[in-house]
Amino acid sequence: MRTLHARTPGVIEHPLDFHFADAARRVTNMSAEAQSEVIVRPVRDVDAEALGRVHAQCWHETYDHLISKAALEKVSPRRMAELWTHWASQGPEFKMNAALVDGEIVGFVGSGPARDKDAPAFRELYFIYLLDAWHSTGIGQKLFDAAVEKDEPLYLWVAEDNPRAHRFYTRNGFRLDGATHTEPFLGETLTEVRFVRP
Repeated sequence: MRTLHARTPGVIEHPLDFHFADAARRVTNMSAEAQSEVIVRPVRDVDAEALGRVHAQCWHETYDHLISKAALEKVSPRRMAELWTHWASQGPEFKMNAALVDGEIVGFVGSGPARDKDAPAFRELYFIYLLDAWHSTGIGQKLFDAAVEKDEPLYLWVAEDNPRAHRFYTRNGFRLDGATHTEPFLGETLTEVRFVRP
């Protein structure tokens, strides 16, 4: 999905090694999931560092087959945290929420006013990311519901080669409208398609 990186240059300034062993949580069975406390709440300033780490890991997990390893290795959790400090302080028309499992951030979502001049709706879903370990647990749907009003018309951009995301949006009433574009991403390019929910 198209993210705010298009409006925020410099994301790849500081190469870092990634140590996400503590952040990744595997769901081994439904009973383990039932014992975990899942909370979706608005993003807070104090979340910036954790969001930066999770955002960087989500990009690795989501785009590893679309973007070169060299480009992904340059993603800076520190820089991502700086961006989240800004995003967390935007006005009430922006909805930024985080999903926490047992107090640890595992995903996030953002929506707000449309950024495209030819936008097919007034609001846009900017991004929704969830660590791979928590896919297919219902947390992604909780994030979506926190950022989007029921039956609210809106649109989004998503990577053309992201079938899991396509299925998720289709289940939530979105349809491809035929629009595509090539988006700069980490010094490379990513082909995106537009989904619209009327």
